[in-house]
Amino acid sequence: MLRPLLRPGYWCECWTSSPATGPRSVLLASIETDNPSEATNWVRITVRTIASALDRETAHEAWDWITYGHKEAEDALTNGEAATFALTQQDTHIEWILRPVIFLPLAHRESQRLPACAEQFTCPTTHKIARHQTNDLSSPR
Repeated sequence: MLRPLLRPGYWCECWTSSPATGPRSVLLASIETDNPSEATNWVRITVRTIASALDRETAHEAWDWITYGHKEAEDALTNGEAATFALTQQDTHIEWILRPVIFLPLAHRESQRLPACAEQFTCPTTHKIARHQTNDLSSPR
């Protein structure tokens, strides 16, 4: 029996904007998950990690989402809708975006040859590796 090519899942992203990032938001992290609770747990863990560094009002907002708000986001994902959660402290804005997606797996490369063009690319850092090997602390001096 052939395995289905497409599989449902959830794509999760964390974006931030601040004076350090300039006028555009920057992607901090992203993951794929298989179910809505894994998606919301990823956000809950990251928010819990930063909560102690937030000011009182923003921390209260964070803990409300960790405790209660994630359930609403999980319900939205279960119903095929996207969910977001955002925090703003001073001039820094962080936003988590969770959405249902359909994944198309990549070809399994172990059982197939890479295309001929793959051999044309060389590692641009080989000279750096050789230079650092001479400074290796574990080698006898």
